[in-house]
Amino acid sequence: MDEAPVSAHHDLAERVVMAMRQHGSPGYPRAFEVWYAHLSGEMPAMSIALNAILAGGGKVTAADIDSLYERFINTERFSRQAERTSLQVLGEIDAMMALVDKALGSSELYHGRLTAMSEDVPPVSDRQKLREWVEALVLSTREEVTRKAQLEAELRNSSNEIRNLREALESTRAEALTDPLTGLANRRHFEEMLQKSIDEATLRREPFALVMADIDFFKRFNDAHGHLTGDQVLRLVARTMKDKFKDKAIISRFGGEEFAIILPEADLIAGKFGAETVRQALLTRELVKRSTNENLGRITISLGVAMYRRGDTAGSLVDRADQAMMRAKRDGRNRTVTEEAVELASRVA
Repeated sequence: MDEAPVSAHHDLAERVVMAMRQHGSPGYPRAFEVWYAHLSGEMPAMSIALNAILAGGGKVTAADIDSLYERFINTERFSRQAERTSLQVLGEIDAMMALVDKALGSSELYHGRLTAMSEDVPPVSDRQKLREWVEALVLSTREEVTRKAQLEAELRNSSNEIRNLREALESTRAEALTDPLTGLANRRHFEEMLQKSIDEATLRREPFALVMADIDFFKRFNDAHGHLTGDQVLRLVARTMKDKFKDKAIISRFGGEEFAIILPEADLIAGKFGAETVRQALLTRELVKRSTNENLGRITISLGVAMYRRGDTAGSLVDRADQAMMRAKRDGRNRTVTEEAVELASRVA
């Protein structure tokens, strides 16, 4: 009974491996997941995006894989988890409202009993009936106290459950906005924060700088030493950036070996200073291959800096910072170039 499905999955896995080899795709698990989703037909929108990449040259890079994964697979996972958690929260709220309705009904019933008993108080001379009346009053009150205590406990449990679910939802959102390899913000989070920074800068008329950074010769390094060592390089760069900027900046992995840094309240000079701080810090750190203790030398990065201008869109600002970074590459790598330097060079040319 189960042989056909197992065989189908096995055949699909073989097709995935063949397609990855054919198109020069990196071979880490995330890449397998992207190709599997594409060839299985589970995500038509992602298949359209991947086919567009293939039509442009046929080779799928690590940056392409990361972009597809973040845009489609990670988003889908977050949406499903968020939907499940939200439904649980709504269920708990419905249960809490039912408890409140129950409490209101219980209070009305108790009030009705007290009203009826107050209208039927026996004469003081009839001690037997008076004793029975008091006992009934005490019993009714005791029952109401017990019900209220139970209700309080149930409401407390429901409130705790809602708080736990809210924390789970926040954790899921944080996970969906974080690059799992480096622990930095991912591209989706970067795009959200860049737009927010533009909105705030427009409103408050305050500057901010954007730094785009790319690891020099990363592909050559990856091919020579393997993807696990390449991942180690990415973590080293991310850790250096976090060490130097602390909480002052929004640091994200833009895709593949490229990073983006938003520096609030920074002009072009401050942006270049921050970029240079990271570049020079990397020069003091040597990478050691964990599996062999082999010293692989120093990692260098090329950086481009642009400053927000009134009327900028996210795309125009990223483009200027990216152009500056590409100029740093062309000028010999391992350097920081500002948009101002690019514009000056173009005027001279």
